[in-house]
Amino acid sequence: MSYPGKIIIWIGFASILMASRPGVADLAQQAQNPVADLISVPLQNNTNFGLGPDDRTQNILNVQPVWPFKLSDDWNLITRTIIPVTSQPLPDGSRKNGLGDTTLTAYFSPRNESSLIWGAGPVVLIPTSTDDSLGLGEWGGGLSAVALTMPGDWVIGSLISNVWADSGDDTKQDINLFTWQYFVNYNIPGGNGLYLVSAPIITADWNAGSSDRWTVPFGGGIGKIFKIGNQPVNAQVSAYYNVEKPEFGPDWQLRLQLQFLFPQ
Repeated sequence: MSYPGKIIIWIGFASILMASRPGVADLAQQAQNPVADLISVPLQNNTNFGLGPDDRTQNILNVQPVWPFKLSDDWNLITRTIIPVTSQPLPDGSRKNGLGDTTLTAYFSPRNESSLIWGAGPVVLIPTSTDDSLGLGEWGGGLSAVALTMPGDWVIGSLISNVWADSGDDTKQDINLFTWQYFVNYNIPGGNGLYLVSAPIITADWNAGSSDRWTVPFGGGIGKIFKIGNQPVNAQVSAYYNVEKPEFGPDWQLRLQLQFLFPQ
């Protein structure tokens, strides 16, 4: 797999580009803004417990590089790529490990200062899955939008998207997936980068029956921005219980995230 090597090269290159770094406290709200003018590489590990009729465990490590581009004095383009590395339990009791399908989102976001920050743009589903059990393996697309505000020590916002993909195979299910992630962060005053977070990912599979359509988690956790040497890092741990889920969906999720920040 060439992804880890590319990421390491990218991190090193981005480090060279940095002329100065803001303080830890200044990075907190910027790191929590999905359309900030900030290069970052989040490594988000999601462990889902109680999956399927045998209550198995699924693990998904999302490598999520974010790279902003200045289009003009008025607009930025924020690209966010999600590369899932998945460990998927199979019905026969075995497990399949590999890559899932990659999602690339491009947000067009105004550069002007405003109490309401927003971005919108296309989503592309890229067929990188290494096995049928890990993804559809077909091209797809859709739209995504994000809006947030930062009153005082708070960061409050919402991100929505819908992705469509046609499998082209009667034996496989097409994709029509709605995703809504609201996020509420409270940056503790004097906490030196410590914050509380709730950012559940709500999904609806429009191709599923009404009783198996929605996954609605609820929960939260804690995070902290600190430095390893001169390298700013955003670490986070949270847990979410699925108050609504498909019949064989997971009961709850543990999320661990380590985000490397490269202020420009």
